[in-house]
Amino acid sequence: MSERIKVYLDTSVISALFDKRNPQRQLLTQRFFGGAERFDVHVSELVLAEIDDTKDVRLRSKLREVAVCFRLLPISEESRALAQEYAKQGAVPPDYPEDALHMAIATVNGMDYLLSWNFEHIVKIKTRRIVDMVNVSRNYRDLLIATPWEII
Repeated sequence: MSERIKVYLDTSVISALFDKRNPQRQLLTQRFFGGAERFDVHVSELVLAEIDDTKDVRLRSKLREVAVCFRLLPISEESRALAQEYAKQGAVPPDYPEDALHMAIATVNGMDYLLSWNFEHIVKIKTRRIVDMVNVSRNYRDLLIATPWEII
């Protein structure tokens, strides 16, 4: 039996399950979660911290309930250093270090994919190219950045 594809979810994917403002994205996210058992799914301590910052108590509880179903990845010093390099190279704007940290956590932990609905800073060609360049220069394996729709 082959090994399952390792997938890291950033917070935007989990929150899309409950975001009725974009019904299409919500439906696509529900479809991903409906087949998530095909993947080895991970979240990180950063995802949990972002969820804990959710002001709506009921929504926070729902988000956490979903997130704790998956394997938890730590925020390591190696991840922090790699995130700084992504930011230094322009992968994300300086005001969004958490976005770089999501990518770094996924990379350091050998994920095949980082899934996100963050088109502003993560799921975009420029970011993908910079992450690829940094990862190659530092001998990390490829990290494919995609939306949940792209792998269902």
